[in-house]
Amino acid sequence: MSDLRSERVRSFDGTELAVHRVGEGRPVVLLHGLFSSAAMNWIRFGHAARLAEAGFAAVMPDLRAHGDSGAPHDPAAYPPGVLVRDLEAVVAALAVAEFDLAGFSLGARTAAGGVIAGLQPRRLVLAGVGLESLSNWDERAAFFIEAIDRFDQVKPGDPAYFAVQFMKTMKIDRVAARLLLTRGVDDPPPEALAALTMPTLVVSGDKDRDNGSPEKLVDALPDARFEEVPGTHMSSVTEPALGEAIARFLAG
Repeated sequence: MSDLRSERVRSFDGTELAVHRVGEGRPVVLLHGLFSSAAMNWIRFGHAARLAEAGFAAVMPDLRAHGDSGAPHDPAAYPPGVLVRDLEAVVAALAVAEFDLAGFSLGARTAAGGVIAGLQPRRLVLAGVGLESLSNWDERAAFFIEAIDRFDQVKPGDPAYFAVQFMKTMKIDRVAARLLLTRGVDDPPPEALAALTMPTLVVSGDKDRDNGSPEKLVDALPDARFEEVPGTHMSSVTEPALGEAIARFLAG
């Protein structure tokens, strides 16, 4: 992508976060999913380009322990809520009065956590999540922790096979990822969702209920709407319809 620019932002503890940007206009911060990256989630399948065409600046950090961002092996680098604190650092570095915020899966959980912590995006997009996914982190994380622990023994047909293959494709630092999974993420209290007062789009693949019910999430939020796009949890991010839905909502 010819106009892709990348920079480094120092987070609260000095860890460097890679932040990639495409386009000009009001920033929309895009947070990718677990074991993915900005390049895989937002750039490869054209979503960032679609947002740039719609007049936005797509600002795409690689999460801690992912992509080109720092992946420290010190357990102290993964306090509870660490991804939210990293998001706060990225938003502060933008130094703008107005921005939009969108996330997919773990990125959506982080986006919601950022708003609960006090960030005030103009509009919010939560993709690839349902209501249940905001209260069952320990259960979800346990599956991926076990996949990391059995990494070299996982064979085709094993429930963890595709997770392991994706980690291999993305060259995940398993030490850092395990620390993030076990220490750095927690569940918001259910009543905290009342803080998500801005217009919110909940978007999910038509075959994706991996993270619970998006319809129930819409019902739990003060000002939310639901849009369905084609695909499973893994394949929905490859669909142009995802970027189209986000661009349409943010431009509305």
